[in-house]
Amino acid sequence: MSPPNNGAALALENITVTFAARSDGAPPYTAVRDTTLVIGRGEFVSVVGPTGCGKSTLLNVAAGLLTPSGGRVLVFGGNLSGLNRCAGYLFQADALLPWLSALDNVALGLVYRGTPRPEAHERAREWLARVGLSGHGHRYPHQLSGGMKKRVALAQTLIMDPQILLMDEPFSALDIQTRQLMENELLDLWSADRKSVIFITHDLEEAISLSDRVVVLSAGPATHPIGEYPIDLPRPRDVAEIRLTPRFVELHRDIWHTMKDEVMKGYVQSQKA
Repeated sequence: MSPPNNGAALALENITVTFAARSDGAPPYTAVRDTTLVIGRGEFVSVVGPTGCGKSTLLNVAAGLLTPSGGRVLVFGGNLSGLNRCAGYLFQADALLPWLSALDNVALGLVYRGTPRPEAHERAREWLARVGLSGHGHRYPHQLSGGMKKRVALAQTLIMDPQILLMDEPFSALDIQTRQLMENELLDLWSADRKSVIFITHDLEEAISLSDRVVVLSAGPATHPIGEYPIDLPRPRDVAEIRLTPRFVELHRDIWHTMKDEVMKGYVQSQKA
């Protein structure tokens, strides 16, 4: 069961998202139906499910980028109207501006907020150091590896000190070694101040390795949670080492048992489409 809404960082209550009929004659499409998802303060929650099941739709609702057709969103107990100013959003695709250096990309949000540029640059240097990129602030995105770009994007998000992190498959494009390094880096940064996190991923191993709780969504349309699993693995964690433990294997088996039929449904639906 989700934790109670009282004192939660983020609560999606009975969310339904229906997209209107398209001009080409396609009927209305209900991506999400009557879905409730509650994220406690300082809790790291991963959401997994088949491709196209509505995971990113829920994240966009949480960010205030998409208004649900039904239900409501609460942020620290207050109704969300417009953008979620308490949240930082880390996208799957690179969102760095190619004409700005790494330092300027990290400082950008502070500058837009009105922070004097020298102060913004000083804080950006501190964050580049925290993500292991001291001495790389002068480089442009095309001069950085995939992992380095993700570090810059992570610093760009965390420098704004959001209370909630919304992460949409942020490491999916990385090779497995770089991905595990970034996962451990994320856990180190998260453990320092325990932001509330919703982490979207297709990778069940990644979800278990990182999270306090894993939520499984059904295949779409009209997706909804079909299982929630507390992850009782000890912290701090090394994501490579934790996957070798018997408890990890047991959790993986139990969650996959819930997921596998929905994954097959999603695959069949994608073939029909």
